[in-house]
Amino acid sequence: MAVPRHPVSRRPGPGRPARALAAGAALVALLAGCSAGGDGTDAPADVVDQGYQSGDGSTTTWAPADRVGPVEIAGTDYEGGEHDLAALRGDVVLLNTWYAACPPCRAEAPDLAAVATDYADQGLHVLGINSRDAAGTAQAFQRELAVPYPSLDDTSGAAVAALQGVVPVSAVPTTVLLDREGRVAARVLGLADASLLRSLVEELLAEGAPGAAATSAPTSAPDATPDAIPDADAAARPQDPAR
Repeated sequence: MAVPRHPVSRRPGPGRPARALAAGAALVALLAGCSAGGDGTDAPADVVDQGYQSGDGSTTTWAPADRVGPVEIAGTDYEGGEHDLAALRGDVVLLNTWYAACPPCRAEAPDLAAVATDYADQGLHVLGINSRDAAGTAQAFQRELAVPYPSLDDTSGAAVAALQGVVPVSAVPTTVLLDREGRVAARVLGLADASLLRSLVEELLAEGAPGAAATSAPTSAPDATPDAIPDADAAARPQDPAR
């Protein structure tokens, strides 16, 4: 397992109030709370059997040489379209987990929509991942908030499990940014700050822009399967009493 050597954590500015997350579950019915976290292992089963932690908008970034992946996700959106991250190599990808009854998911939707529209011509792809809602509920959310990008119907939990296998996803919403090689470059737990999100996107787009400095890849040969970024906060995370 490759451990990122120099992750950089960022948090929203001091003027931003803390947000309490209080609705629903992300993957299976009757899981309480709007956020969920694993027990620190990188097995996909942790996505279903987990304790809970509120996302506070904290952001972690990884330098090019410290990134792991690529993330491998494929699935079908609510309109029946097929999506495979492997086909997006060479562009920057923003993944966002959400569900309709999650208050911070609704709060950040306009910012995500604006980012998706503003940077589409520069090589950004935005893909939502919804592991809870039926098609009617998810599509109503998309229409109401004018969401311009597709979302995977992930009621099976397969997409979140694949993402969790590479980087811990311990809150809903969680936003993960992938570089042009499909590797995890940044993660935001909870509501994403709009200005910070744009800064992250612009930094990743600039990495592959004409004239940009080349980034060095890790010298070790890649494993047959993606490495996982361990969840350093797992030991301190409160556990579900029902477990």
